[in-house]
Amino acid sequence: MEPPTNPGDSPVDLELTVENVESALYQLYFDPDMERKNVAQKWLTQAQASAQAWQFCWALLGPDKLPEVQFFGASTLHTKISRHWSDLPTDQHEGLRVQLLSHILHFSSGPKMVLTRLCVALAAMALNLIPQAWSQPVADMVRAFQPQKPDSEGVSGAEATQDPHAHCLALLELLTVLPEEFQSSRLAQARRAQLRESLAGEWAVVCPMLRQLLQSQDSTNQVKEKVLRCLSSWVGLDVPLGESHELVQDCFTALSNPELFDTAVETIVNAISQPDCQRYIDALVNLMPLVLGLHDQLKTAAQDGDMETSHGICRIAVAMGETHSRVLLEQVEHWQEYLALVNMILFCTGIPGHYPVSETTSSLTLTFWYTLQDDILSFEEEKQAVYLQVYRPVYFQLVDVLLHKSHYPSQEDYASWSSDDKEQFRIYRVDISDTLMYVYEMLGAELLSNLYDRLGRQLMDPQQSSVWQDTEALLFGFQSIAETIDVNYSDVIPGLIGLIPRINISNVMLADTVMYTIGSLAEWLADHPVMLGGILPMVLQGLVKAELSVSSVSTLKRICRECRHDLGPYAQDILTVSQDVLVKEVHKSSQCMWLMQALGFLLSALPVEEILVRLHSLITPHIQQLDTLAQQEPNPSNKQSIIHILGMLSSLFTTLDINRQADSLEGAPSPRLTPSQSSQNPVVVVLQQVFTLIQTILSKWLDDSEVVEAVCGVFDKSVRTLLHDFGPMVAQLSGMLGQIYSAFPQASALDLARQMVHIFSGEEHHVSNIKSLIEVLTSATLTIFQQGPRDHPDIAESFMHLHAQILKRKPDLYLSNQLDVKALFYCGILSLKFPETPTVKAGSLFFTELLPRCKDMPLLGDVLQRDGKLLTETILQAVGGGSPRSLTEHFSEVLLSLNRHCPALLSQWLKETLQTPGFPSAQVSTEQKHTFSQQLLREQTNKRHVKEIVKEFSLLCRGLQGSGY
Repeated sequence: MEPPTNPGDSPVDLELTVENVESALYQLYFDPDMERKNVAQKWLTQAQASAQAWQFCWALLGPDKLPEVQFFGASTLHTKISRHWSDLPTDQHEGLRVQLLSHILHFSSGPKMVLTRLCVALAAMALNLIPQAWSQPVADMVRAFQPQKPDSEGVSGAEATQDPHAHCLALLELLTVLPEEFQSSRLAQARRAQLRESLAGEWAVVCPMLRQLLQSQDSTNQVKEKVLRCLSSWVGLDVPLGESHELVQDCFTALSNPELFDTAVETIVNAISQPDCQRYIDALVNLMPLVLGLHDQLKTAAQDGDMETSHGICRIAVAMGETHSRVLLEQVEHWQEYLALVNMILFCTGIPGHYPVSETTSSLTLTFWYTLQDDILSFEEEKQAVYLQVYRPVYFQLVDVLLHKSHYPSQEDYASWSSDDKEQFRIYRVDISDTLMYVYEMLGAELLSNLYDRLGRQLMDPQQSSVWQDTEALLFGFQSIAETIDVNYSDVIPGLIGLIPRINISNVMLADTVMYTIGSLAEWLADHPVMLGGILPMVLQGLVKAELSVSSVSTLKRICRECRHDLGPYAQDILTVSQDVLVKEVHKSSQCMWLMQALGFLLSALPVEEILVRLHSLITPHIQQLDTLAQQEPNPSNKQSIIHILGMLSSLFTTLDINRQADSLEGAPSPRLTPSQSSQNPVVVVLQQVFTLIQTILSKWLDDSEVVEAVCGVFDKSVRTLLHDFGPMVAQLSGMLGQIYSAFPQASALDLARQMVHIFSGEEHHVSNIKSLIEVLTSATLTIFQQGPRDHPDIAESFMHLHAQILKRKPDLYLSNQLDVKALFYCGILSLKFPETPTVKAGSLFFTELLPRCKDMPLLGDVLQRDGKLLTETILQAVGGGSPRSLTEHFSEVLLSLNRHCPALLSQWLKETLQTPGFPSAQVSTEQKHTFSQQLLREQTNKRHVKEIVKEFSLLCRGLQGSGY
């Protein structure tokens, strides 16, 4: 059959006939040209929406048609019934039902995809008619599928002689999709409740039939699997477990059939995971022996390495134990059964094998232990004590099991794992770590003592086997707890700190954990600095090894941050080793940044006169390298080295803050002089010394945004850390920023200028520098806006943030006759038209800072009078569909600000702009626009309410009101 040459260019051009629909389907399925496929798809979607679709869908279901064509016919039926039901006259409902049932019987032998789609269509029809027009749909469906004599009313002889087995499967398919269609349909709340009640009433017909089929000797595995899936589907309707627990019990017999095992597990888990089940305690108690009865099958599966079976049984045990933990705990007369279930789950947690390579079951159980603990600790004190007596020993066993499961495999095995397996194992260990931390709440200090005693025996007793995994697991347990729980009171930490240096860290995995454990104790070491001497050499030993890069550097950083005031005696050692590894490039770039931050903390706490000497010694090799690179012609490898060194300086200056040290020495005998009183801040001294070098680098790399960003980063971090101490650099830096931005505008320069405005615009002796800088930056940026800023959303965003900051901190700068306020206002309007969220957000912020100033500053007031209407129009156009819906909340903030500060003008602008027909959208009526204006003008305070008003109007403009958004 020839497909139409171009169906869908204009659907009107092509008559809606069965032949044309088939041609379009051929084009959709078999044409290699994607554009033609898309045209066909669009045309077919329009065809489905047409009134003729009620007729042509039956022709497409003819027995001589291709399965793809039949499928489209069935899908069209479903679309019409679910979305265009009101188009069908009531007197045609009965005929449609008979016809649908007849087709389902006809397709009961296949194709499966057509049968399922027809069943979904009938389910959708039932949902439209229940309960008034179709009071007993399930009973009627069952009756329609009963074996009938050829002359039976409504069913032709050909259909009656079809295979009863196929009919049975078709009926089960229909009963399975009925609740699924209900769950996926968009329904009003009241209608959903009414339908749920009606369908739940039908369960009384479905349940006995499913039981009979599941127990029958004649039922094939195929039928039994369908029964299980059908039960799963109905369970989603919260059908009462009390009425179906016998059917759920029957499902357990299917677990012994390998073909049905997976489906039976899914069904049982779905059935017992319904929270509603807790109302049927007797039913739950009756199911318990069946769950416990799976323990032997579980053990056999675990021994045989049958991962699928152990996984499935574990899911059932966890569903039972976790969903109904509290209810089952409260059945005191059955306490031994529940304890047996808990032990069964403990067996699953400790199942033999290494996750995720030889087992995937243990991870399923971890959340159960949280639930059980929460439920036990939620009982009142007396009751809780009884439960703790029973379950604390189980939780101590759990800790042993979890530590064993966290063991690394041998290095040979681990080397053979894929990177994906290693990553899954890492995440699994994080989950175990979280569980251990949680369990600590129940077991308390005894848990730490327990771990410490075992570690002590391992390290001190020559009889103990020295398996590195055992030591690593115990340290991992310690670290998991110390990472989040305050262990300052614990009496075992001094002993642990004493034991750590005895550990042989030749194994990388063990050494990593040793480092992280030391890091987790950094706060404890800050309170017990006498212990630093024994532990620091170990960290420095790790620092020189590239394979311990992440753990050793992060640990040193934590120690330098927490213990910096006590590191004086060790500063020389730390700096010597650090300088050595930095010069030898032992670590990757990101770890070098962390290391520089660590050294910043360390230097901050040294005497001021010492800092500059040590700082020079630390950075001189890198500055020399930077000088060499600056002389060379630009190339990609130079660039990365320059960015790396500038990044290291930025990282160092982020944490090198001598004022922080003065603040922390409260009650010191004599107040220290701050640098501004005595001498310049060491960071400023260094920056002044390297300033010429940085200018040289910029002269060669001015058009490279990454290098300029790295240079700005050095100053930005310094400004943020030093605050007013950065003052001596303001004049130099302002001049340089103006020059580089005029030559090659970049967002990072605007961001740095914003920091300088934030800190120095209030200081009289810096104002003229800041003012000149702002005038240069603004003039250069206005040129970009005049040429078309669309390709520079980052510059537009940073420019708006800069001017919002000026308006907030130093609005007097706007009195300069060098600043074109009208042009700035227009830049703000252009920024609101960008599709990028950060730019729109910055533009909105600019206006919310500008509008409150309009009353006090006539210059701004005049601009608002003249261009406020354009601003209002721009916002309405954006809200009405010109911008993505996610941005409406930012526009609503500007509208609220306009309404607060110039309500009379806003009222006039709204009236003038909204009276234009079809503005901001043809979807809204004059009345709706008037309502929006009135609602908006009434609200001058409640930001949330304005957001709702604007969001509602935006949905109306886009034709999305009431569509589920």
